[in-house]
Amino acid sequence: MPGEEDLSGCTVLVVEDDYFIASDTERALREAGGQVIGPVGHEDLALTLLETERPSCALVDINLGHGIGYRISEALQDANVPFVFVTGYDDEEIPARFDHVERLRKPADFRQLVRTAARLCTA
Repeated sequence: MPGEEDLSGCTVLVVEDDYFIASDTERALREAGGQVIGPVGHEDLALTLLETERPSCALVDINLGHGIGYRISEALQDANVPFVFVTGYDDEEIPARFDHVERLRKPADFRQLVRTAARLCTA
């Protein structure tokens, strides 16, 4: 969506290991005027990027092909970067310390991802 949400001035970290989901998410965010960090499909690379980059918000998959992990989410939380989980996992799989984090279920609608990023960037 162009014309729906304006992500100008918003930098979004995309953490997703599925090539097609990652590239479609990136395209949707850029079409809405956002800047994208990534997409990143590896936990260590995302953590390295967070040492030098400060995203406005992040869209985070919790399973990057090697099982569920929360190091990226913890780093984002520590840096006060708002984020949302984009996942196919049930809420019971996510630790209570992340109860306040919104979840978007896969397959996520790309308009919904853009709207969510816009809301997180203005929060």
